[in-house]
Amino acid sequence: MTGPVTEEPVSRTDADSSAVTGGVDKSNPRVREMFRQIAPHYDRMNHLLSLNIDKHWRVQAVKRLNLKPGHPVLDTCTGTGDLAIAIAAKADPSVNVVGSDFCHAMLEIARDKRQPNHPSADIDFLEADSQALPFPDDTFQCVTVAFGLRNVADTDLGLREMTRVCLPGGQVMVLEFSQPRLIGLRQAYGFYFRNVLPRIGQWFARNDKSAYEYLPESVGQFPDGQALADRMTAAGLLNVRFTPLTCGVATIYEGTKPGTMPAPASSQRDAR
Repeated sequence: MTGPVTEEPVSRTDADSSAVTGGVDKSNPRVREMFRQIAPHYDRMNHLLSLNIDKHWRVQAVKRLNLKPGHPVLDTCTGTGDLAIAIAAKADPSVNVVGSDFCHAMLEIARDKRQPNHPSADIDFLEADSQALPFPDDTFQCVTVAFGLRNVADTDLGLREMTRVCLPGGQVMVLEFSQPRLIGLRQAYGFYFRNVLPRIGQWFARNDKSAYEYLPESVGQFPDGQALADRMTAAGLLNVRFTPLTCGVATIYEGTKPGTMPAPASSQRDAR
């Protein structure tokens, strides 16, 4: 990859980024170790436990991105890189795609997914904390996160960082689990998340940190709907809107950074 993006990751101390929210421990050491342990099983379990609907959700998110030639895109909390790869496949060849995550084991899997002679080949996967992104202000035309914002210790700081590195006039997009509002479905969904998913996930992943017990706990404590939209507005975004998917099991949130996007520099247009 070439372009204006620095590749030097900046990390926060574990003490600075530790947090317990609503009884859910989202401290950096706990979350990083948990994802390190489940990394080899992460994709298979996501597809199995969501009945492959997670792929549809990412497709819907990418469709909503207003990608322009010449400006880079950042996918934070990229995990094993599925959203970053989907963005690269849609974007113009002049668009540099970067995926960042603070879990090295997940990034190794993302890097292995890159294919020669495919848009994914040029993705940079960088180790970085989403609470202290190692990029200059006003760098990316779109900044995204899929199923990762609820794992960031300080949600508001994560949103402010996404907004900071977004270009004026650019998009910030969040794809995240949410709580269905439909009576009956909400109760069935809650039962599945609390009782079925942890047992299946634990059996397949053999994870002694109870990653699939953490999932329903973190979703249950995380703001969704208008509450998360308000947090995005407080982070400095305009025209924040949200679109429930699959009866509200997941939701796409979109906001725009104030200002007008500059024309791409010639170095970006000619990067490839």
